[in-house]
Amino acid sequence: MCGIAGLYNITGDKNANICANIGQKMAAAIAHRGPEAMGLWQDPNNALTFIHQRLAIIDLSADGEQPMHSPSGRYVVTYNGEIYNYLDLKKELESLGHKFRTKSDTEVMLTAFEEWGVVDGVKKLNGMFAIALWDKKQKQLHLLRDRFGKKPLYFGWVGNDFVFASELKSFHTHPDFTAEVSRENTALYMQYGYVCAPHSIFKNIWQLLPGSLVTLDFEKVKLNENLIKRQQKYWDLADVVDNGKANISQKSEVELINEFENMLEHTVKQRMISDVPLGAFLSGGIDSSTVVALMQKNSAQAVKTFSIGFNEADYNEAEHAKKIAHHLGTDHHEFYVSAEEALNVISSLPDIYDEPFSDASQIPTYLISKLAKDKVTVALTGDGGDEILGGYRRHTHVATIWDKVKFLPYPMRKVAGSAFVKLLQNNPSKKRLVQLMSMKDDREIYHALISHGAGASDIVKNANLPSIPLDDIYNYSGDLNFSEKMIYGDMIQYRSDDLMVKTDRASMTVALETRAPLMDYKLAEYAWTLPHHMKIRGVTGKYILREVLKRHIPQNLYERPKMGFTVPIEGWLRGSLKDWASDLLSANNLNKQDILDADKVQKIWTNFQSGSSSTPNQAKYIWSILMYQAWSARWINK
Repeated sequence: MCGIAGLYNITGDKNANICANIGQKMAAAIAHRGPEAMGLWQDPNNALTFIHQRLAIIDLSADGEQPMHSPSGRYVVTYNGEIYNYLDLKKELESLGHKFRTKSDTEVMLTAFEEWGVVDGVKKLNGMFAIALWDKKQKQLHLLRDRFGKKPLYFGWVGNDFVFASELKSFHTHPDFTAEVSRENTALYMQYGYVCAPHSIFKNIWQLLPGSLVTLDFEKVKLNENLIKRQQKYWDLADVVDNGKANISQKSEVELINEFENMLEHTVKQRMISDVPLGAFLSGGIDSSTVVALMQKNSAQAVKTFSIGFNEADYNEAEHAKKIAHHLGTDHHEFYVSAEEALNVISSLPDIYDEPFSDASQIPTYLISKLAKDKVTVALTGDGGDEILGGYRRHTHVATIWDKVKFLPYPMRKVAGSAFVKLLQNNPSKKRLVQLMSMKDDREIYHALISHGAGASDIVKNANLPSIPLDDIYNYSGDLNFSEKMIYGDMIQYRSDDLMVKTDRASMTVALETRAPLMDYKLAEYAWTLPHHMKIRGVTGKYILREVLKRHIPQNLYERPKMGFTVPIEGWLRGSLKDWASDLLSANNLNKQDILDADKVQKIWTNFQSGSSSTPNQAKYIWSILMYQAWSARWINK
């Protein structure tokens, strides 16, 4: 787990020393991702500079340092991540005659590229990774990203240089970087609360899409060319869904549960391979409890587990986590966060998240990462179960009700909905549900559920929403029910652009590696072959995972309403954060960057403070605006 960056001076106006100096500054900006060593390599025959900030996890010796050359010397790599199946690949490659000088997964990956080529080689890798690979023979640069976007990779143009990095803050150190904000991509952020790949907040900078690669021959690439179209998929979720739906398993329920448990246990064991101390986040929910149960089953010592607690009962899961930890016999550590301690994190968020990002669970995620880092260098998480097994209420409750009312004519639903909404003023959750059922179709409902609602992007002046991969899910020709469409959509966008960004930046800012067994791509492929009732039964999601957990932990310890992992933002914005927010949302601050419509923003803020807003989740929308303003103050108007 590390930080990577690099540049290619496409016009030849910089010598090697200048490029090395820029590379070192780019590295320093992301040193938190890998504080143990900085590596720099330059191609003597090409204007290419690679840098690497190391957080040693496997093979702690100097042999594991990067940038690293392949055995023949053809390839050079700087990469961030872990290859979980590297020991299996190593055996396969040894059977083909290859020998290894290190114990690192990096050397195995490079040897795989030599044996099978780049495209077939990356298909062999099971892990989380962002890779920059230079082919000396073909004089081509390959950028590759893991199937679910667990590791970040930005790339694009700065002056006359092609650049890439794990985080945007590296680009700010480049002397030619102008930090020109894209209005269109800002509108995208305001719609969802995060910037969706392949876009970034800046012009001429992009994110590599999950499961994709881009190959650049700098004799053919034009300076400032839009590189989005050069991305190609080596793993396509649409194909996975097609194959899964065409091959739904006919096995018995017990056989499926056994099979799923065996697969999950295997992924857990793979992610427990580490040469440094290892533990796990434990919220007390279904996902993290299952991961910890299987970890403890396969550990000779008590697994170190970590949870964050809040004094506000509606947000506190720590008591549940403690009971599960006691039952499993883990070495449990918990930290109760006061409102003041949580609020103190807010001033650091624009540095941690150097692109606008507004999932408020970024705060507890950072705090639990900081707690865990005191004891371990690697932590397993429960991320990913909801997105493959239908764990969100939108997958269960919303989809179930929609299936019952979708046959009614739209005008009838709309009129009836308007009448019921007036009767439900004092019941926000039921009111919200009626509003959803009154929408035109399932596409409009899903969009409302995962975004800040229709017109959320309108507060950005003179901007239109750019196209994103999520736009394609309703063009998918397969036969999916509403739950499956939402699961598909969540896997394409929400998981990689929200959840993975949140966890990666929060953990890597304290140099903690997080691993998610439930995000194994083979497990996801298997989940699409499951009969739907093995994922969602009635209005209960993650059915098969619950059945696995039942074998390890009594149901009364984990069966309760889903709480989520967040903080009381609405109360803070009307209390201790009110003055801070009012300042950021002042006309002076809004007009300074001339991106957001000051009149519209101030109306939203005034209505929220007066309690007259009728928009669902208005606090989340305001938090997005505030995070943009705080980010802008740090990185644009500094």
